Amino acid sequence: MGSSNTKTRMHALLEKYFSGESIDYRQIVSLFTPILVDQAFLVCLSLVNTAMISSSGVAAVSAVNMVDSVNIFLINVFVAVATGGTVVVAQYKGSGNDSMVTKAASSTISAVTLFALCISVLIVLFFHPILKLLFGSAEADVFDHAGVYLVGNGISFVGIAIKEAISGALRGIGKTKVTLTLSLIMNFSYVFLNVVFINVLDMGVLGMTVAVNVSRYLAAICAIYYLVRLDDSLRFRIRDAFYLNMAMFKKILFVGLPFAAEQMFFNGGKILTQIFIVSLGTYAIAVNAIGSTFAMVYQIAPAALSTTTVTVVGQCIGRGNIRDARKFTKSFLWLASVSFVLMTAILLPLYRPLVGLFHPPEEIVDELFTLTLINAIAQIPLWPISFLLPAALRAAGDSRFTSMMSMLSMWLFRVVLGYVFGIVLRLGVIGVWLAMQLEWGVRGTIFLLRFRGEKWYRHRLVEPEGEEGK
Repeated sequence: MGSSNTKTRMHALLEKYFSGESIDYRQIVSLFTPILVDQAFLVCLSLVNTAMISSSGVAAVSAVNMVDSVNIFLINVFVAVATGGTVVVAQYKGSGNDSMVTKAASSTISAVTLFALCISVLIVLFFHPILKLLFGSAEADVFDHAGVYLVGNGISFVGIAIKEAISGALRGIGKTKVTLTLSLIMNFSYVFLNVVFINVLDMGVLGMTVAVNVSRYLAAICAIYYLVRLDDSLRFRIRDAFYLNMAMFKKILFVGLPFAAEQMFFNGGKILTQIFIVSLGTYAIAVNAIGSTFAMVYQIAPAALSTTTVTVVGQCIGRGNIRDARKFTKSFLWLASVSFVLMTAILLPLYRPLVGLFHPPEEIVDELFTLTLINAIAQIPLWPISFLLPAALRAAGDSRFTSMMSMLSMWLFRVVLGYVFGIVLRLGVIGVWLAMQLEWGVRGTIFLLRFRGEKWYRHRLVEPEGEEGK
């Protein structure tokens, strides 16, 4: 009897907060679950990889973390364009215009691959001056490792771009189980090869770069094979990717380019704060690296919710259902905060055994705990409104506003205050992170005010079936 009452209450709760006219909670759960599993694997495998490379010494883990900030900066440019594709595909799907869904998916793959190819060539040609400009103050052995790691990642960009573009298109139509499979193929092969190249063959950072290339191109090949041979929704053909549909490109880039610019400026600011940390020494880089990995663990469920938001809100907007778009966004915001509370309650007591995976010098363990504690508390109210909420605004086509506010808040608050707190006031890495959390609060408040108004959903990206081209 008690079990039946519990199920009834749970059903009523899910119906109230996660069902609407456009979509019900069962569809949301089927969308969210594969993305959650994918995000959990991504973060856990990142944690394992950081732990593995840490066995090669503090210089190696510092170099990987240092270059990863550059990699994230660059990869997010074409991932942003892929997100533009997801929004357009989702809105066409919601409007019922299936023929345009196919065109949007093909154009997404073309645009993202082209962006990645250009970035890859630039990195391979100019990696040394880039590293010298950004991290010239790093110690010699850290700098050498960083060069190998940056070039290796640059070569792999086209592979991950193809995988991300196809995954973005599939997420737009709700096929998240397929995107999960592609992600698992890429990440499991990456970890397996890392074990072979780092732990068995003792190849260190070089082994990591070989692993990342093999795994990303394997995932790209599998993604293309699925679209061409197995998928019956997008009806993609290889030759479609070589046809540039300029009208569709404009729609994708309307969302994707502002987001790409945001990612460049936003992650550029993060690189600048990374430069502050590099100037504090190798131990400070290690504290930041391990602290960032812990932060990603806390963000597993909220990050998955943020990705789900793009598809759900995009399809609601495509149907013209603003009420559902508002309702689901609010529900996701609260759910993200609750998940942070649960993760903090679970992970903080396990700090010592978890940090032991990274073999940190004893000198940084206490500082790392302080950093982790402050960030765990700050994330609960601030992360959802500063990351998940703009995903909802962007899904409605409000990309220019969200991108502009993100760029301004990053440079006016996180960068400036990061220097003041971390360097001038000598609070070190903790000071840089405090500035980051303050910036979350400023940015999130701006997005909340935008969400309360009406301008965010006034953009018209797609037309219902039969009206396109009139």
